Amino acid sequence: MKLNEKPAIPKSIWTLGFVSLLMDISSEMIHSLLPVFMVGSLGMSVMLVGLLDGIAEATTLIVKIFSGALSDRLGKRKILATLGYGLSALSKPLFALATNFPILAVARMGDRIGKGIRGAPRDALIADITPPEIRGAAFGLRQSLDTIGAVGGPLIATGLMILWANDFRSIFWIAVIPALASLLLLMFGVQEPRTKIKKTTAFPLSRAQLNLLPRSYWTIVSIGGLFTLARFSEAFLLLRAQQLNVSMSLVPLIMVAMNAVYALTAYPFGKLSDRVSPYTLLQYGLLVLIAADLCLASTNSLLGLACGIILWGIHMGMTQGLLSSLISQFAPTDLRGTAFGMFNLVSGICLLLASFIAGALWETLGAQATFWAGVAIAIISLVAVGIFARKHK
Repeated sequence: MKLNEKPAIPKSIWTLGFVSLLMDISSEMIHSLLPVFMVGSLGMSVMLVGLLDGIAEATTLIVKIFSGALSDRLGKRKILATLGYGLSALSKPLFALATNFPILAVARMGDRIGKGIRGAPRDALIADITPPEIRGAAFGLRQSLDTIGAVGGPLIATGLMILWANDFRSIFWIAVIPALASLLLLMFGVQEPRTKIKKTTAFPLSRAQLNLLPRSYWTIVSIGGLFTLARFSEAFLLLRAQQLNVSMSLVPLIMVAMNAVYALTAYPFGKLSDRVSPYTLLQYGLLVLIAADLCLASTNSLLGLACGIILWGIHMGMTQGLLSSLISQFAPTDLRGTAFGMFNLVSGICLLLASFIAGALWETLGAQATFWAGVAIAIISLVAVGIFARKHK
């Protein structure tokens, strides 16, 4: 390797990226059709759909932090990541077999618990495997491949719905294939570092353990929470599209377009973050988010909507992998699982809070108020990143 030349991304990181891609294809093939299947085929109420989704997502958040802390205590990451992917893969056939709410609830909870188990240990494993000087590229690559799966799953499901005349169950069975492939790829294609991380002896998530995480880590967690408050749920992008008279049949393509931009930008910006100040890149990412919110708040045209969606995807590509890279930078090696779990928990809580506030503003003051609030919080985040950057210059 030449002087100043950065090392190549390890093979196991590429493999973890394709593991995420395959599992996301499987999950999104099902989740993009699930609400319609529950209401139209099984005769369930929309309220029941929302209740199940809320409980499932809350469960994911809770499980994430405990699985991360457990991976620190065991000194192993891959075994928990494999358990999480395995549980999600095994839950997939239940969607195809479901004839009533209890079976469907077991499938949904199994899938989300699996996601919660694998998230933090997988991210900690990426940090364990990757040299520090290319961690931005590694997290960006995994995020990019994961998002490609989020784009591909709904597109495959849509094509099969047209081809097979809305045969939900057959499509759910097909979704089992990439899920199992994802599990096998993780089991046989990813090597955990031979130098094992030191096992922790303290009780997971105890105050003593959390006190070992440095102040700089908690600052990044706080900044990540502010980012999430400024961004809120992508569901509001779909509502804005519907408000601007986009055809109902085309509304799902809004998320496909946003995720496509996200997937295309995550890896290049991840590589860039290894070469420039990550805080500068975070600030530019916030400026892009502000521009997206301004477009979405002020537009009355499809062109303005498209600009807002594209800028939103660019912001995601610039910031999401970078925040994970910063978490790995400031967390002690033997507490990375706990660090990622806590970061995911805080981000998830902030997303729920942001979405509630955004919905309340939408109902009381209109759509524009929601996106103007996003601008205000993004400006606060911009100032916070600037202050932190000066301290760590």
